[in-house]
Amino acid sequence: MEEKVVEEVIEIIERNVEGELRDYLDALNISDVEHLIDDLPQHAVTFIDTISIKRAVNVFRILDFPTQEKIIKKLPGKKLAELINLLPPDDRTSLFSELKGDAVKKLIILLPAKDRVEALGLLGYNEYSVGRLMTPDYVAVKKDWTVKTVLEHIRKYGKDSETIDVIYVIDDDGVLLDDIRIREILLADPGVPVVALTDNRSIALNANDPQEEAINVFRMNNRVALPVTDDHNVLLGIVTVDDILWVANEEYTEDMHKIGGTQALDEPYLDMPIFGLFKRRIGWLVVLFLGEMLTATAMAHFEADIAKAVVLAMFVPLIISSGGNSGSQASTLIIQAMALGEITIGDWWRVMRRELISGLMLGVVLGSIGFLRIFTWTLFSDLYGPHWALLGVTVGIALVGVVLWGSLAGSMLPLLLKKLGADPATSSAPFVATLVDVTGLIIYFSVAVMFLTGVLL
Repeated sequence: MEEKVVEEVIEIIERNVEGELRDYLDALNISDVEHLIDDLPQHAVTFIDTISIKRAVNVFRILDFPTQEKIIKKLPGKKLAELINLLPPDDRTSLFSELKGDAVKKLIILLPAKDRVEALGLLGYNEYSVGRLMTPDYVAVKKDWTVKTVLEHIRKYGKDSETIDVIYVIDDDGVLLDDIRIREILLADPGVPVVALTDNRSIALNANDPQEEAINVFRMNNRVALPVTDDHNVLLGIVTVDDILWVANEEYTEDMHKIGGTQALDEPYLDMPIFGLFKRRIGWLVVLFLGEMLTATAMAHFEADIAKAVVLAMFVPLIISSGGNSGSQASTLIIQAMALGEITIGDWWRVMRRELISGLMLGVVLGSIGFLRIFTWTLFSDLYGPHWALLGVTVGIALVGVVLWGSLAGSMLPLLLKKLGADPATSSAPFVATLVDVTGLIIYFSVAVMFLTGVLL
């Protein structure tokens, strides 16, 4: 929001002239009012209470939940009742699912009996199911209606629909038969039965499907809305692309937090209490710390070898960081590919085969650089002693093994977690790096024992 607009709004509020603030806000776009609330959160309730109820609903539904909650607590009762009643069912369900039980009870009482039953029905679905996203506001027509009848029906009920881009064809029992784009209806002869326009190629979501699956279906089919059915293919509602974009953003944010080695935040960072941040970070840090303690155990196992050839310890950071980096790369690529639906658990062998080849190639490149590093230093100093060539071969081969292992571990862990029913994103970069750190040391010192026994060891 431009600083000039913010200053003008503050001046209007201070003047307190009746109607001036309303006129100013009504001249702004909905998104501009939302930005004003972000810039002046102390006046959020005033803004929502001042603008017309329809504009208030459109602004409220695009605010983040913490802001919505603050507005609900302070908004006058009459305006709050109007707001809750006019919220689209899917947005209302999303709001109710975030609020605590007592707050939900107080708001549900504000709804008419029919809407109350509808809201409770939507809340009855699993929190992360498609049923929580759907709205019952859609246009459905019978298969034996003519195009003329359909158009009359749209004129009568279309204004209450979430979207009329697509019309849904059902039979007498409410079973979904097909969906038709509004363009096809507008261009058809008025006397043609609507069933003649169907092609029986509709795509539907099940109310119990996970929301993540719905994201992929929307992405693959380029739809603005999709019908939602029950197990008997009875049409229950629709899900629109704006809700799917919101879910996709939530999923992306959650995965980013997990990949970074922390629990997902359910509030904006600056609104999160310090103790809340501590709780979401400490768990993973403790797990990773305990994992890294195994690194010390692995080094203790090779303590005698390190004592004989202290030079080996110089390359420990190089070895473990290379393995951790390759594992983190592979893990991130696979998690992203799984999120986009590009690979599934059944593709594990194809993934492993590709990582075997790419991991080997990456390891050879890094191993060669490691050997050249030792060779180059030997030209100018006696740091690595007379057996620098064997040391270089040891470091080079160890790097090949560690990078190859890191690539395999990073790519297979997300698929294994998915197979076990866990979230693949929990095989985060820190987790993979910790695993590869420990095993990388074992690989490194095992190669050293193989090549340097009788020479340096």
